[in-house]
Amino acid sequence: MHASTVRSLLVRGMLAGLIAGLFAFAVAYAVGEPPVNGAIAVEEAQAAHEAHGHQHGDAAAETGASASAEEEEGISRSAQSTFGLATGVLVYGVALGGIASLAFSFVLGRVGRFSPRATAALTAAAAFTTVYLVPFLKYPATPPAVGNPDTIGKRTTLFFLMILLSVLLGIAAVIAGRRLAPRLGNWNATLAAGAGFIVVTAVAFAVLPDNDDAVAASFPAALLWEFRLASLAIQAVLWAVFGVVFGVLAHKALAPRTATADTEARLGAPAAG
Repeated sequence: MHASTVRSLLVRGMLAGLIAGLFAFAVAYAVGEPPVNGAIAVEEAQAAHEAHGHQHGDAAAETGASASAEEEEGISRSAQSTFGLATGVLVYGVALGGIASLAFSFVLGRVGRFSPRATAALTAAAAFTTVYLVPFLKYPATPPAVGNPDTIGKRTTLFFLMILLSVLLGIAAVIAGRRLAPRLGNWNATLAAGAGFIVVTAVAFAVLPDNDDAVAASFPAALLWEFRLASLAIQAVLWAVFGVVFGVLAHKALAPRTATADTEARLGAPAAG
């Protein structure tokens, strides 16, 4: 694939990521913000309860120390839940869209004779599974300020380690599937590679430590479940919209190149690489 084509796909991937980010922001605002607000309310209630157990002077000092981040940073909660949330989600979408478009450029034509739309959908599904779903199953998302702040570094490290392992195992499964295809056939090779990915991932789940202190025991289970479902929905919408939009944009970008290759093949001339 020519460098100009890769650049064109990169720009389209970032645009698709931006559009997907807009949809993800809508979902995050509609279903993600209510459990976040609930978690903040739980935190404030616990801080107020603890303050009552001290003398008045200590209570005043503790209440000031437990003031929300929005007051300390001079950013209101409404700004965080609108402009701040939109900025974060859109930047996230553009960045992941660019990375996914580069992955698309690499796998196009290497994992089967799929169309650009189908390859984009497969790329988005694989990215969602390896980058978010598998790590989420081991280390699910938690609302802000519900875990032990002393272990946040450890929990962050474990989460990114799980992402790295998941991506590497996904790549290994694709390579294994390609090598097994000549002997087993495409369908059986895909099933074997997928089963291998699941087995090795399960071993990684068993070996890696759990985040037992990620959520306080007193935190409402229903609110935690609502927050995690919202987090999963946001990512699912982001990657689903990206797969559809980028598939359309990639098809338009590659249509002239595909038509030229087909014409050269019919005429017996070598197709451009």
